[in-house]
Amino acid sequence: MSLTPDRLDRFARHIVLPELGGAGQVALTKAHVVLIGCGGIGSPALQYLAAAGIGRLTLIDDDVVEASNLQRQTIFTEAEIGRPKAEAAADWVARFDPQVEARAAIVRVGGDNAARVLGGDATLVLDGCDNFATRLAVSDACVALGIPLTSAAVGRFQGQVGNFAGHLAGQPCYRCWVGDAFDAEDCDTCASDGVLGAMVGMVGAFAAMSAIRIILQGHAALGDPQWGMLQLFDGLAPSLRTIRVPKDGTCKACSGQG
Repeated sequence: MSLTPDRLDRFARHIVLPELGGAGQVALTKAHVVLIGCGGIGSPALQYLAAAGIGRLTLIDDDVVEASNLQRQTIFTEAEIGRPKAEAAADWVARFDPQVEARAAIVRVGGDNAARVLGGDATLVLDGCDNFATRLAVSDACVALGIPLTSAAVGRFQGQVGNFAGHLAGQPCYRCWVGDAFDAEDCDTCASDGVLGAMVGMVGAFAAMSAIRIILQGHAALGDPQWGMLQLFDGLAPSLRTIRVPKDGTCKACSGQG
């Protein structure tokens, strides 16, 4: 696959990077990313994935745009209040770059439908949803389908981003990190705890960078997925530290993967 002159011009600042180059840009163009959640994390992640030239995006969210979202969910405007977020997000992509294919799926992901909703042809799943039950359902489905997962979360001024490949021998999944206690619907929300728009913007952009690392493995020097390395952000300090998530030999999702 080659890039047309207009695409070469659009992604020129990527292509001149020796760590990415033309081969890396082609890999981005061929990629299919499934984005879970088009909210605070999903909005900036979507913007940078689309800007990177990701070829296909499946946008999954069952919520609608509310006025309180506009403080951090940067792809929406007042005119879109009341619209399904996934549809509004797909429209944003179409305006930004018509050559990026974006499909909206207005559905809530759970253990009963995660594998079907994610499908089997995704390059990776980027999960920026707001509850543990969905996160664990998505992670389990990724392990079962053999799809890499970029997981990103924010709680007040704390954020975390990590790449997981629990389907690979010796690699942990997201469930290895959080365990089984959060399978039920839960818990704290940004409506009750509050959230700073710039904080989710930082985490969402970093999640897009982490997803790009997965896509570029084998194609560019930037392609080190850093499986199981969780990046922890403290927005108050501020600081960033990295921890390695060990594989849980008793994990009900990935322990059979080696």
